[in-house]
Amino acid sequence: MFDPAQLAALAAVHRRGSFDLAAAELHVTPSAISQRIKGLEDMAGTLLIRRGAPCTATPAGLRMIRHHDEVVLLERTLAADLPHLSPRPATLRIAVNADSLATWVIPALAAVEGFLFDLVIDDQDVSQDWLKQGEVQGAITSHSRPPQGCDGVGLGWLRYRATAAPEYLARWMPAGVNAAALMQAPALTFSDKDRLQAQWVDRVTGGAAKRAAFPSHRLASSQGFVDACLAGLGWGMNPEPLVADHLAAGRLVDLSPNAPLDVPLYWQFSRLTAPATEALTRALSAASAKVLVPFSD
Repeated sequence: MFDPAQLAALAAVHRRGSFDLAAAELHVTPSAISQRIKGLEDMAGTLLIRRGAPCTATPAGLRMIRHHDEVVLLERTLAADLPHLSPRPATLRIAVNADSLATWVIPALAAVEGFLFDLVIDDQDVSQDWLKQGEVQGAITSHSRPPQGCDGVGLGWLRYRATAAPEYLARWMPAGVNAAALMQAPALTFSDKDRLQAQWVDRVTGGAAKRAAFPSHRLASSQGFVDACLAGLGWGMNPEPLVADHLAAGRLVDLSPNAPLDVPLYWQFSRLTAPATEALTRALSAASAKVLVPFSD
């Protein structure tokens, strides 16, 4: 019903944000991309791309992009089942939180052949939204219930430790970790979506500091968090696998050794394309089992 080349152009414009970048990706001219989008919009009878900087798909456009992604994955599965066909690598777009990417996801991706991965990096509390909107075919999320039309598997708890350098603690928390000190000592926050520091402060202070905003640096990098803590820039919630050696060596101090913050993680994926992503599901489960705390613990 739809021209695959037109659908590919639509997906490329939305994901690259411009007609020029989409043309470069698909090895055609910007004029060809424009003609394909116009033809698709004429057929659909509605606007599919909002022209701007960046260009973005309309709700109808997003639905067509989801259809395109599903067809590509289903065709790859079909080609893999027919010995005389040689399936080309398919682009698989998934949403991943930065800390999982920094600690255990890369080995899982490396263990799966036949895909070119397009990673959307977003907080685990909102990554499921990308799956709901059809922007990705799978997501690592903290939500246990998969969206409609999707399935999921539990991965485990990613354990976080509130950490800081000894020199930082001597300067900002000489009397220990308490509500008054936390309202003065600069913290580290990944982005406005990052609630881990606030959750930990609420827990360790019993809500005493809940209504007060603690000062914080903004630093959107998992490794940057560790480096900033080591340099004494602030305290932050770091994944245990990234700081275990620093804690053991005394370069960092755990602000609450008996109260780690555990974040649940799940892998959720489109039910329609599950056969095509089955190998990735197995690889993610195996890789996470080596790093995450099992849900049964």
